[in-house]
Amino acid sequence: MEKELQPEGREVTRVSAVDRGSYMILHDGREIPAELAGKFYYLADSPAELPCVGDRVEVQLYDGDSAAIIHGVQERKSFLRRRRAGDKVEFQMIAANIDIAFIVQSCHFDFNIRRMDRYLVMAADGGVEPLLLLTKTDLITPEALAEMIAAIRTAGITASIISLSNLTGSGFEEFKALLAPGRSCCLLGSSGVGKTTLINRLLGREAFGTKEVSATGEGTHSTSRRQLVLLENGAMIIDTPGMRELGLFGAGEGVEQGFDDLLALGADCRYSDCSHLQEPGCAVRAAVAEGHLSQERYDSYLKLKKESEYYGMSYAEKRKKDKDFGRFINKALKQMKK
Repeated sequence: MEKELQPEGREVTRVSAVDRGSYMILHDGREIPAELAGKFYYLADSPAELPCVGDRVEVQLYDGDSAAIIHGVQERKSFLRRRRAGDKVEFQMIAANIDIAFIVQSCHFDFNIRRMDRYLVMAADGGVEPLLLLTKTDLITPEALAEMIAAIRTAGITASIISLSNLTGSGFEEFKALLAPGRSCCLLGSSGVGKTTLINRLLGREAFGTKEVSATGEGTHSTSRRQLVLLENGAMIIDTPGMRELGLFGAGEGVEQGFDDLLALGADCRYSDCSHLQEPGCAVRAAVAEGHLSQERYDSYLKLKKESEYYGMSYAEKRKKDKDFGRFINKALKQMKK
């Protein structure tokens, strides 16, 4: 059936959902399906250049504004990305044009400072402000919660922290106050930490399905795709599936910004390009030796920096091979036409 394209041309809107190559966009406060224009898809050099949730895209509506064709993605002001799970060296875009990334961890079963480090680097890499949400506080004592917060600060993490409980409502209003009109936020965290429950509470209804937690308080996976939700006050919040793998690469400056305490110490290093490994006069290693910086924090920094650089080099090599192969094919086609 031929599409009845709108004569007015294109408009700009937000991508609200991406699921296995299918897209949904926001139009007049409702979601409608969208597909990629053939030319746009063909010219994309990598999957990272295709639309992700939160992207502002140029679309052309058709069939009475019931569907749309995506012709392009506008420049991303911020983003969240990771290394695609598995052996393939490629970016996977999580969300774009985000103001705040809420890093959600359950106090009861999911608390992991090293995983926080990874999320903080991810946020810094894409220019997104991070904020830590500690959920399920009703399952631990106030003393245990205080110890967790102290452990975060001792580790050198300076991001703001909100502790809350979906059961009692404690901390919810503080969280809600950050969702200002026009602001775009994203929930990041493992499966079952309460991300979808938070969104249902914001909406005041069970808009998205959740599963009961186990007897230990550990949640189970419920969200299957990244989904942008428009709240009543005009704020937007993105729910994401739990990520078992949180690989980093090409983060570059994001690793430094994600470890802002090491960045501050590094300003006193003898050499401005100090790698904090073997150089004399390294203020970071001196801080470790003197007990001002924990060995665990230093080791986490080195591990994430090495991982990012390793996969970054692999990605650069892959792109070079792809371009070389493309030039080889083009040359062969030209010779065949002679």
